[in-house]
Amino acid sequence: MYLVAIAWAYVALMMAAAEATSPQGSWFGAFVTLMLYGVLPLGLLLYILGTPGRKRRRRAAELAAESPSQGDAGGHAAAGPAQCLAAEREEA
Repeated sequence: MYLVAIAWAYVALMMAAAEATSPQGSWFGAFVTLMLYGVLPLGLLLYILGTPGRKRRRRAAELAAESPSQGDAGGHAAAGPAQCLAAEREEA
C-alpha cells in the first residue's frame, strides 16, 4: 500500500516541478498541482485504506479496557513492581 502511495507522491512532485520550471508555468500552478494531484488524493486514499487498522486497534483497546485484571495468558496474576525485583542473597 505504501509503495503505491510513495510512487504517486513522486509523480505528483515531478508534475509540480515541471509546472514550476516551465516557461508558461508558475509557482502557484505548481502548488495547486501538488495539492490537487498529490496531497489531497493521497490523504483520502491513506485514510480509507487505514480504516480496517483503526477499527482493529479500537476493538483491541476496548477489549483491554474491559478486562484489565485477567493477568497473563497462563492464568497467573499480573506481577506488580515489587514482585519483579529479585530476592537479595545473604553472604555467609
